[in-house]
Amino acid sequence: MIKAIVTDIEGTTSSLSFVKEVLFPYARAHLADFVRHHADELAVKALLEDACQVVGEKLTTEQLITQFIDWIDQDKKVTPLKSLQGLIWQTGYQQGDFNGHIYRDAADNLKKWYAQGLALYVYSSGSVYAQKLLFAHTEFGDLTPLFSGYFDTHIGGKQQIESYQHIAETIGLPAEQLLFLSDIKEELDAAKAAGFVTIQLTRDGSFDTQTNHSQVRSFDDIKV
Repeated sequence: MIKAIVTDIEGTTSSLSFVKEVLFPYARAHLADFVRHHADELAVKALLEDACQVVGEKLTTEQLITQFIDWIDQDKKVTPLKSLQGLIWQTGYQQGDFNGHIYRDAADNLKKWYAQGLALYVYSSGSVYAQKLLFAHTEFGDLTPLFSGYFDTHIGGKQQIESYQHIAETIGLPAEQLLFLSDIKEELDAAKAAGFVTIQLTRDGSFDTQTNHSQVRSFDDIKV
């Protein structure tokens, strides 16, 4: 019996195009000025130091800006970059430059599952801070009260079995009572290997004939 649901964001609750065509370009366009103006603040300073550790050498502020932009262009899932993007996106949300995109079927069913007593969690490569910002600023209102917790790459990569084992331990439920939703087969493979029940979202195009996961077009097709 499923007692908790862990959901991915991109391609699952939210459009891939929103992330790739709105969030990423916004962060890239504003990154240099943001880092220059906030480099001495504790939170940003810590992220810059983390980035230097990832690179393996001490970089200047300008070198770090170049490195961050290079990571964005290569779509690297680097934890300090993801955290920095979240801080930049906060400004965009607060200024009303954009809202967090959530599919209506996702919003409706998340509310329904919450009302049914299911515990809801998010696991995304985007930082926990960025996740909360997205769900807090949607056309359906602030959805963050629906969630019991959030996970990002601090707990491990999304294609690593150990990440899902850690998530199950953190939630405090047997893996077989956890449902993981994603559009990415390799993530679902790792979750399934950890004992999770899995469902693959296939919102666009044809069903994946190479997958061994249940597939649905939308959250409306998920039965729990």
